[in-house]
Amino acid sequence: MAILRQAAYRSLFRPRNAHNASRKLFTKATPAPRSPVVIGIYATALVLSTGLFAVYYFDARSALHRYVIMPVLRQTLDAETSHKIAVKVLRSGLGPKDPVSDDGKLMFELWGRRISNPVGLAAGFDKDGEAIDGRVFFFCLQLQYSTDVERTGLFDLGFSWVEIGSITPKPQSGNPQPRVFRLPEDNAIINRYGFPSQGHASVLSRVRARLPTFFAGDQSNASLRDGSLLAVNLGKNKESPADSIEDFVAGVRTFGPYSDVLVVNVSSPNTPGLRGLQNKASLESLLAGVTQARDSLPPSYLTSQRPRLVLKIAPDLVRSQIEDIADVVKSTGIDGVIVSNTTIQRPLHLISASRAETGGLSGSPIKPYTLVALKTLRANLPSHIPIIGCGGIFSGEDALEYARAGATMVQVYTSFGYDGVGTCRRIKDQIVETLQKEGTTWAEITKKAVNEFSYKEESPKVKPGQSTVDQLIEEAEHLNKLLDELGSKMNSGNDHTAAAASQSLL
Repeated sequence: MAILRQAAYRSLFRPRNAHNASRKLFTKATPAPRSPVVIGIYATALVLSTGLFAVYYFDARSALHRYVIMPVLRQTLDAETSHKIAVKVLRSGLGPKDPVSDDGKLMFELWGRRISNPVGLAAGFDKDGEAIDGRVFFFCLQLQYSTDVERTGLFDLGFSWVEIGSITPKPQSGNPQPRVFRLPEDNAIINRYGFPSQGHASVLSRVRARLPTFFAGDQSNASLRDGSLLAVNLGKNKESPADSIEDFVAGVRTFGPYSDVLVVNVSSPNTPGLRGLQNKASLESLLAGVTQARDSLPPSYLTSQRPRLVLKIAPDLVRSQIEDIADVVKSTGIDGVIVSNTTIQRPLHLISASRAETGGLSGSPIKPYTLVALKTLRANLPSHIPIIGCGGIFSGEDALEYARAGATMVQVYTSFGYDGVGTCRRIKDQIVETLQKEGTTWAEITKKAVNEFSYKEESPKVKPGQSTVDQLIEEAEHLNKLLDELGSKMNSGNDHTAAAASQSLL
């Protein structure tokens, strides 16, 4: 009976195909074929998700960069590592692009060249010229192949001015790590990099490698893009004598043929003795030397021109120092000034934990210092010498504030580090929005401010209704009158002297 009960139990509660099921535990089951509808749904979802990701990733305007990628990097990586990764991604050619053409209201002229927009990238991000263009790659999709060469680098993010460096003649590692600190609560960064550089030879080979094999010349800027300029920021090695100008002269000779602008950086606070070159006597020697070196260069085969020379100064100078710098700039033929580099000052309102770190402070807190320095310099430079504003520019209104103070264009750095690759496009869009409301253009705003605030040579006063020729005749007649009076006095003196001599003889 017990045997019968067990047999009945097994027949009731064990599946009929239990033997087959147990075998399936050890053998791979053959999946049931999916219907064409399901396959179509999966394929459509894959294509759409890939397309959406491509739009978000490759379009620099995407909020993905500002609100997802950059915050994640800040939370997971230290500032210097995050910086290096950003450069490598842009160098790889897989970075995003700004696909929108610049609005005509942003266009202006600089040194006789038409520039597409007034937003540039300051030195310090691409220290060794790795991400100017990005590498060349071929884009392909299933059933669609393209052999068009794409370049995706810093210029493709919408900047009209990309400044690489600072570059030193010899390679050097810079200061010990850690040397970069975020101050997120203050929208600021403190760095004490100390000019880490691969040196002239390495960067020069990279700059030359980006040039086309066949180039007719006199057709482009050194940036290889219409409406954009490539600048090279020149530094000096830490072990070089503090008062020596040879590192800067060597930089002019090395990079002059391959750049639109050469920036003489004497304002970094992280190289001992460097800021001393801002003193009047030292600066006169330096700027005379680099100007002579630039003028001795043959015109570039790229542009049929010699590069422009620009001086970059600190925001920590007092009025008398800025006035001295203006005098030297006017007398040496320097083409422009960047105001400014980082500051060694620490505003009392800083709240971030890293506020006491040694180094140069950049970002929002530096803006008031830079604007004061810019306005002082603008009042001491003639209108034909442009000033480029740099410091604390996070929005279009920040940029326009510099323009209304007399800056011809602006540069960004810290805002780019915080907000990512869409920074340039966002600032430009905000500028255009304001310009449309005011019914004006960037060029009109800057021209008005420069003409109003620039130094003006004192000219002789002209009487109402009097021509310049009449004034010259009047001045000549006045001079003759003075000479006649002087001659009369001399004759009278001689007569008096003769009479006195005669009287003494008697």
